[in-house]
Amino acid sequence: MNTRLLPCMAAVALSLASDLAFAQGVLAPQAAAPQDKLSTAASSVGIKRCLPAIQRLSALSLQGARSHDLLLDWDRKRPDSGATFAMLGIEYPNAGVAASIMTLPEADGTCTVAAERISVAPFTCASIAQQELGGYQMSKLLPIYTVYVDPKEPNSSVSLIDSPPGCLVIRRFVEYSWKNPAAPAAATPPPKR
Repeated sequence: MNTRLLPCMAAVALSLASDLAFAQGVLAPQAAAPQDKLSTAASSVGIKRCLPAIQRLSALSLQGARSHDLLLDWDRKRPDSGATFAMLGIEYPNAGVAASIMTLPEADGTCTVAAERISVAPFTCASIAQQELGGYQMSKLLPIYTVYVDPKEPNSSVSLIDSPPGCLVIRRFVEYSWKNPAAPAAATPPPKR
């Protein structure tokens, strides 16, 4: 999975509905590197196949975070073969962001993953585009809504939505058939003679 996920992800704190609920002390001090609550929660409800993708996305989201919490939703009848959705709230020293992470196991053993990082910048969208998105292709969807795509990273995008006096920034990443790079490679059968 590509390191460009970092801008797309945000760390999260966790709150689960139904009979499984995880609570974190709101007033408890946070360690320098917050515990990955999303991976812990996903594992505890029986998610295994896409857990490496969740761990990777969550770890990227938590880099530099002071604290986080999350909402997790999953297929309770098929936790390891159904979709998983997480909404994360992340607190950084200077800002707060929201992030969403979605995984879906595929029949071939891979996972489809999608992540978004949502923040508000105290700058105009035009100034953000000029400073950060040089070389990106621009598509104007509405007078207030523009999407930018880096041709070298077509599975990622940055949406800028004018929200005076600032700008709503949504960084998105999608990857189909994601394979865990740490998983052992499947043995290739020898050629037939």
